[in-house]
Amino acid sequence: MRSLLLVLTLASPAMAQDGMTGAEFDAYVTGRTITFRTDLNPSYGIERYLPGRRVMWSTFDGICQYGVWFESKGDICFRYEHDPEHKCWTIYDEPGGLRGVFTTRPNTTVIYEIPDREDPLICNDLSS
Repeated sequence: MRSLLLVLTLASPAMAQDGMTGAEFDAYVTGRTITFRTDLNPSYGIERYLPGRRVMWSTFDGICQYGVWFESKGDICFRYEHDPEHKCWTIYDEPGGLRGVFTTRPNTTVIYEIPDREDPLICNDLSS
């Protein structure tokens, strides 16, 4: 019985699901603005996905960061202006929207897409 339970647990869709590839992520996000939440923060941030794998990110404070995204070792990574550290996530396409697991610092952050939410990306600080 214990062996059957272990097999069923390992065969569950959540365990077997692979993260999105760069091509899959690109097809899903390009041209969209997506709002994200965490379990503890219903308004984590907003990201606009521009052509050429460029992005604009804001955490609802009116300060936006330009950046780019790229695929690295199965993750989707972001590099923002004025920030030397890449931010990498394993991104999953789930029925309720994207789920991102932060891999730069494991076990710290999981974000979820808020479907059908149309928050504006407000950038009060753009000087470039």
